[in-house]
Order: sequence, then structure tokens, then C-alpha cells
Amino acid sequence: MSAPLMIGNRDARRLWLHGHGLALAPQGAPDVMDLIRKLGFLQIDTIRNVTRAHHHILWTRNQNYREHMLWPWLAARELFEHFTHDASLIPMEFLPVWQRQFRRLGDRAARQGWYRSGLARDEIARIRARIETEGPLSTHAFDTRAKSREMWARPPHKKALEQMWYAGTLATAKRENFVKFYDLGERVFPAHLRDGPPDIDQVDRLCDAALERLTFGTAGEVQRFWAATDADEVRAWITRRPVLVPVRVEAADGAWRDALAPVDIESRLAAAPAATSRLRIINPFDPAIRDRGRLMRLFGFSYRNEMFVPRAKRHWGYYVYPLLEGDRFVGRCELKADRAAGWLAVTGFWPEHGVKWGPRRFAGLDADLRRLARLAGVSETRWEVRPPG
Repeated sequence: MSAPLMIGNRDARRLWLHGHGLALAPQGAPDVMDLIRKLGFLQIDTIRNVTRAHHHILWTRNQNYREHMLWPWLAARELFEHFTHDASLIPMEFLPVWQRQFRRLGDRAARQGWYRSGLARDEIARIRARIETEGPLSTHAFDTRAKSREMWARPPHKKALEQMWYAGTLATAKRENFVKFYDLGERVFPAHLRDGPPDIDQVDRLCDAALERLTFGTAGEVQRFWAATDADEVRAWITRRPVLVPVRVEAADGAWRDALAPVDIESRLAAAPAATSRLRIINPFDPAIRDRGRLMRLFGFSYRNEMFVPRAKRHWGYYVYPLLEGDRFVGRCELKADRAAGWLAVTGFWPEHGVKWGPRRFAGLDADLRRLARLAGVSETRWEVRPPG
């Protein structure tokens, strides 16, 4: 094997940001499907703090994106919804290699009682029969009640619907006001895409697609990309891909780590532009920061999502946005919005250690706050905390 290609930290950041659509100014006519294909998938989330995460992620890459542009692609069967790390929208062309994920999650439910509904088989069959007869139905069309008042308790019919959804028996036909409508998988998934290749080929294609989007990565990073393979499967994939390029990547602290890259890594290094100096407000669920270990290594930026951390134990705040300027994270802020009242407010602000915030940097943040306000449909931006300095 040849000596590994050395990739310095600034070059690694440049590659990573370019690959994630965060290097160039987010302008032009938005192509929603192109954005999602380049990311691989789009995580969706229920919380609408300013705007829901899936909208923010797309908008960060194209400021002309608006909230009404996403869901028609799901209804048109260009996307399907399933589970990666969380509920996500995936380009339909990945459906053949997603058959193993339907099976993995369906088998897990059957083997471990995971998401067990408590309903008898004939009751679950009746739920499916109603959907077959009536067409797409949401959970609101059924009436069973949760036995617990705990935050995550779900009624039995919801659990039964999700069991079938994880296994691919049911699929998301559409979402209306973010409410999921379930239909039979055979009516949502195109017939010519429902039969996948052999399992080993599905693994290979998923790992290939992961490394293509990572640009460089360890076996663990490839595995975590989709969360649809196990460690042994990724190691076996590496042995079947002798053309992968060994690289050593410099971390923000100067340490070097072995990784792998696609065969065209040198062309990518030559072609990737330096990141624009524009300051961007990054969503907590953005795929560029999803892998917290990778984020820390490349950028020296420690981040955790504290939405579900008790208030007294939070280090930062409830919904905190990293602030990316060029190729480094310069701080974080907590935001909230009231669409009815028409405002967006900064409720917390923390500069990154060693980063000086002067008038020019604050002007960059204010500009992106105003742009984010337009996405949320509000006109006023304000600070409810006093910025330092």
C-alpha cells in the first residue's frame, strides 16, 4: 500500500465544508432535490423553534429556499421517509439499498419487542385493513390511548403504525402541517425499486455513498453516516474496496489520524474552494455537525444538543445554534421566535474562547439573523441579552 496522503487541518475543513454545501455563498435558484442528494438524506424534526430543522438545513445552503418547497417532493415520490439516526427524508433512488434497513428494524422490533404496541394481531391487522380500504390515514384517524403519562408514551395504535412503518409495510404518503399520513408501502414505493440487490451489494453501495459525502473518514464515521450498517460490515466493505486511498488527516489540535478517501481525493483537494467569510447560523441538527467527535477533531468545537437536558444541567441553553464564519466556529447563540407577534430574538449568546467579536462580526450575525427572520416570516429581530464587548 502506498504512503498515505497527508491532509492538513485547513484543507480538511475546506473539503468538509465544500462537500456539505457550506463553502460558497448560499445563492441562486434552490434545487431541493439536488441539495438533499448531495447531503445523502435530510433529517426532519418536530420542534419549530424558529423554523423546523429540515427547513433551516436547506435554507443554510440556499437562502432563497422557503418552507413550502420541501413536502411536494415527498408527495411526488421523489423522496421517501424512514429512519437513519432519526426520521429522515431519503432520495427514492436509495430505496433498493434500503431494503436491509427495513428488515433490520423490522426484525429488531420482532426480536426485542421494540416498540411493542400491546395490541393483538387481529387489532393490528384491522389498522392495516383500514389504510388499505380508506387510503392514507394519520394517527388521528385511530382512537387508542397511552397507558402512561410519561413524555414519550404513545397510544397503542401509534406504536402499531410505527412498527409497520419501520418494517416498510407502511410508508409515509405525505405530511400535512407536519402530520404523517401512513399508506401501504406497496402503494408508496415504486414497484421497480422495491426489490433490492443482494445484501452485500446494499452494504457496499451505502458505504460508497457515505464516503462520497464524507470526502474522507474512518470506518466508524462511514458506519455512523447512515446508521444502517454494523462495524463488521464496514470493515468487510473496506477489504472489498482496494481502490480506497489511505490518508492521514490533521485535527484542530495538531494530532494526525488515519482515514480513507475516495480515489479522486486529490482532484477534490485541488477543486474545493476556500469557504466564504460569510457568517452562518447553523441548525443543531445540521449534518455538518451531526458527528460531534468529527466536529471536535476538525474544528476544535465542542457542541451538544441540550433540548432534552433539564434546565438546571444545561451548559448553554435549550435550542442553541453554532455560528460558522468561514472555516471556523466563532460562537453560539440561543434564539426563539414568535411568528404571530412577528419577531425573532437572541436570548443567549456565547463567543467561542479566543474569538474577538467586534462590529464587523456582529454585523455579519445581524445580517444572517435578518435572513433567518425572513425564512420564518417575521420582520423584527432583537436582542434580549446584552452582547459582550
